[in-house]
Amino acid sequence: MRQWLGVIVRFVVSALVLMVVSWLSPGFVVRGGFVGALIAAAVIAALGYVAETLLGDRITPHSRGLVGFIVAAVVIYLAQFIIPGLLSVSIIGALISAFVIGLIDAFVPTLLR
Repeated sequence: MRQWLGVIVRFVVSALVLMVVSWLSPGFVVRGGFVGALIAAAVIAALGYVAETLLGDRITPHSRGLVGFIVAAVVIYLAQFIIPGLLSVSIIGALISAFVIGLIDAFVPTLLR
């Protein structure tokens, strides 16, 4: 039960981070309010998990390297094609949002990838 609570809290924090990034980053739009952000957080986390599984855990944003940053931007950009009605991201928006999410993640750790 406690483990599920942690997962729920991480997704809520991730959704809030996406909403903040949507307000701060040009070219990054989350539609559907909090529910849309929650769905986007789940899709981004799933894509991040797939990328991490295929490429290894050194590509995660937590490694703070250039490769992790690029992979995070690609994951964010690709997520819009899975949920086109809820997420709209330009290439520049994906890069800016990956940077902003990385900054926010440094202070409020989440599993958003």
